[in-house]
Amino acid sequence: MPELPDVEGFRRVLSACGRRCVTGIEVRDAGVLRGVTEKRLREEAEGRRLRKAWRHGKWLFAPMEGGPTLVFHFGMTGALWCCSPDEPFAAHDRLVLTLDDARSLRYRDQRKLQGVQLADEAAVGRILDRLGPDALAMDRAELTERLSARRGAVKSALMDQSVIAGLGNLLCDEILWRARVAPRTPARGMDEAAYRDLHAAMGRVLRTSVRAGRVPPRRSWLTGRRDDSEPLCPRCGRPLCSGRLAGRRTVWCPHCQP
Repeated sequence: MPELPDVEGFRRVLSACGRRCVTGIEVRDAGVLRGVTEKRLREEAEGRRLRKAWRHGKWLFAPMEGGPTLVFHFGMTGALWCCSPDEPFAAHDRLVLTLDDARSLRYRDQRKLQGVQLADEAAVGRILDRLGPDALAMDRAELTERLSARRGAVKSALMDQSVIAGLGNLLCDEILWRARVAPRTPARGMDEAAYRDLHAAMGRVLRTSVRAGRVPPRRSWLTGRRDDSEPLCPRCGRPLCSGRLAGRRTVWCPHCQP
């Protein structure tokens, strides 16, 4: 599932394509359009130049000169590609924006759980109002304040986009493992040292993951071991545990995260 590092990578894809003019739009599957028809999308976007894209959490915003903003959310399987004119279409290319240098931006998504919408300034504001601060920009005091005000498990709080925007299942498990915090620890019951360690781990994991454009499956990371047939902790070598929390598979080390 695309998380903050993946979406930051998609922002770089938009930047690599440049601030080009959209000369054509092909909707290959209207199932990815959210709150906008194919006709209106063409009327609003064709002939407009893309401006500097920006990201908040798992959302990607591509403003258009003199018009609304293209808003992308990638759900479980979405991705954004910048393609040359002769590149064959992939099976799950759902939306294609042709640019004035003949390249195309392609929204590719197998499961179509989220998608693409148009938003004016007020609509962008409503999206942001539902989200917490971006995880990459959050300082320790703000993280402590937000988690200490939450009931329930710390992993559930970290995954709640209204608390912190951008963290998903892989990132949360990795951050908690590095901070040596058990995922079911009450979010409001930790001491100052635990909040400090959690913030430090979040920063390290996010910075490395953003550089990689994904949560890297390194063998020295929990992420690189979680799908082994008999996963062992990269730190202590003991067996990892797996269970369900916040509706998602959760992996942790009972020795390192007591």
